[in-house]
Amino acid sequence: MRGWWREISGLVLPVSCGGCGRPRAELCEECRAALHGGVPRRVRPDPEPAGLPVVHAAAAYENAVRAVLLAHKERGELGLAGALGKALAGAVRAGTGQAGGAGPLLLVPVPSARRAVAARGHDPARRIALAAAGELRRGGVRAQVVAVLRQRRAVADQAGLGARERQVNLAGALEVVAGGERLLAAGRVVLVDDLLTTGASLAEAARAVGAARGQASTASGGGQAAVVAVSPSAFEINRNCQ
Repeated sequence: MRGWWREISGLVLPVSCGGCGRPRAELCEECRAALHGGVPRRVRPDPEPAGLPVVHAAAAYENAVRAVLLAHKERGELGLAGALGKALAGAVRAGTGQAGGAGPLLLVPVPSARRAVAARGHDPARRIALAAAGELRRGGVRAQVVAVLRQRRAVADQAGLGARERQVNLAGALEVVAGGERLLAAGRVVLVDDLLTTGASLAEAARAVGAARGQASTASGGGQAAVVAVSPSAFEINRNCQ
């Protein structure tokens, strides 16, 4: 409900930048540049959880980027999804190149907990993924969102949990919906999320997708993933990751 009201009110009321608060602009040019004006990089959290795919991020989670992600996720400023999707699309391109070969890119968003979706009125990662798929298609890359992951059990709130605690909290928590394995076989899977912290969510998503496709998870990970943002330290330390 909050997200719906934000979209309607934004048509008739003055808006402010989701990054810096500047009036009359949903996202000013400076904050837009901070979000997707740089070069996406491969990133690795430290410690790196077993089974983590190769991850590319568009920006560091700080300043305007942090503010925009929070405005979209927690305050229901849904109009920011387009800019966030453009950033995510850049990270997807960085990890997949021109994505040649048979079938489209399949963007598989990491799902939010049901109670979080109910409280926010939307699923942030899925909304951003849809915007990213549209951006990719406009650039000539076949892409679609395949939202086949769901939580099979309740998990604790991740806020305040350390890397190891998050891994334990999420272990075995996700599964692919019935029939989802057929959808996943139609192209090249890229797991997507808005933010990478410890990597536990993406590692669990990779495990669930691998299980559905009959592929064993390995300690070195496998597959591809992309996020809008990652911690500043990971973004800078991994500047030259190959």
